[in-house]
This record gives sequence, structure tokens and C-alpha cells, in this order.
Amino acid sequence: MDLGSAYAACRRVNARYGKTFFLATMLLRPEQRPAVHALYAFARWADEIVDAAGVADRAGELDRLERLLEKAPSNPVLHALADTTNRYDIDRSLFTDFLASMRMDLDVTEYADLDALGVYMHGSAEVIGLQMLPVLGTVVPREEAEPYAARLGTAFQLTNFLRDVGEDLDRGRVYLPQDVLAAHGVDRDLLQWCRLHRRANERVQRVLDDLVAHSYAIYQSAEPGVDMLSASSRPCVRTAYTLYRDILGLVGCEVLWRRVAVPNWRRLAVAAPGAARALLARVTSPGASG
Repeated sequence: MDLGSAYAACRRVNARYGKTFFLATMLLRPEQRPAVHALYAFARWADEIVDAAGVADRAGELDRLERLLEKAPSNPVLHALADTTNRYDIDRSLFTDFLASMRMDLDVTEYADLDALGVYMHGSAEVIGLQMLPVLGTVVPREEAEPYAARLGTAFQLTNFLRDVGEDLDRGRVYLPQDVLAAHGVDRDLLQWCRLHRRANERVQRVLDDLVAHSYAIYQSAEPGVDMLSASSRPCVRTAYTLYRDILGLVGCEVLWRRVAVPNWRRLAVAAPGAARALLARVTSPGASG
């Protein structure tokens, strides 16, 4: 199987389904991008299995996917992923933990509190940051940067939960912690009513405001980790950090019936300085990987 074609297939998946993230990856060194695309494409594959309404045995498909990780690569995504994992010495247990959280999505439809949600997000979010870290490179010992990479993965995941409340409801899931909902007199039925009638609700808005504030705090605690990355990787991560955090400013009750997104003009305004910094990093430290 041609490795270049395998990575190209992963790039197409990233470009189609992860537009904001894909824009940020363009600020990486060309030699770093294929690995990031491979990691994204694998995560997307598992996510598609979980959300596929027409798949009778989704648990069986996830088991099959995990078994395929241990065998010779049988398709482009796995071929690219195997090369990335070997090239950057990525801990295989991170993929096991990721698939464990994907299995939770098959049965768990709500979470009692942020601690319970955190168990899920370890595999669904923290490990993504940890998978990325060897590719991005660091200027400190990797273990020093790992907590910040994990935290940033959590911040991105919380942002997705807030942006996708309505879509998740349609899949039968509520990622907003039940104790936060109850504190404001909100339940699943009220969320569904708001989605059905496209109507805002003050109690729902207070829930969203609380969780937006919590998410902002996670971003703030993760930010020192950006400067621990290799100089060539910082513009990419800084751009992703800024654009995903911007989504929080758009979160209101309308997330229950429509998908909010950062406007294209804002994406370009954030990405352009990042591109200049990325170019400068390449000029001043050619070939560096961290």
C-alpha cells in the first residue's frame, strides 16, 4: 500500500470534516501535517461508527477496529496511522483509552457531574492531546507538557459539547452534566422543547453560561502549554486555541437548533498572523521538530 496515498486519504477526511482544525494544521511544517491528518482520520472513523444509525452492531465494529490496530494495516487510514505511531513513538494505550470512551457513547446517555464527564473525556479528549504532542514536539521534557496538552484536549471537547447540544440530543445524548442542569431547573425534556420550538429559555441560558465560564477556565489553565511546544508548532496550536475558544462566545440557546460557527473573516484574521509566525519559525529554525 502506497504510504503517500494513505496519508492523502487522511488529509481529505480532515479537510472535509474538521475545517477549523484543518485550517490550523496548515500552519504546521509540511512534514508534520500528514501525521496529524492520520490521527484525525482514525478518530473520525471511530466517531462515525458510534454515530452510524444503520450499523446493527456498533460495539462489534469498534472491537473489530481495535483488533485491526494490532494487525498489518489493511486500509489507507490504518496504514498512515501505523506509520505515524511508529515514527513518533506514540503510546499505543492512548488508542485503547480512546476506543474505551467511544464504547461509552453506545450505552451512556448522560453524566451525573463534571467528574463523571471527565472519565469519558479522558479517552475522548485528553488522549487526543497526548497523541498529538510527540508530533508537535516540545522545548521541555514531554512529560512536563503532557498535562497541558491533555487539558487543551478537554477544552476543545467541552467547546464541542456546548456547540453541539442540539445534535447530541437527536442522538439521545446529553453531555451537559446533570447536576448543573438540575441546579437551574433544567432537564432533558426542556432541552428538547427548546430544540423543537426553536425558543430560548432563561434557565437553559444560565446552564450554558455556567459551562461556558468553566470552559474558559480550562482554556486559561491549558494556555501555558502552548509555549512548551516547538516553535514551529506554536502558531498552529495558538490558532486552534483562539478559534475554538471563540466558539464559546457564540454559545446561547440557539445551539439547540442550529450549529454556530466562527465567521470566515474571523478565521482568516486569526490564521493570517499565525501563518506569518509559522513562516518566521521555519526560517529561524529550519528542520526543527522540537
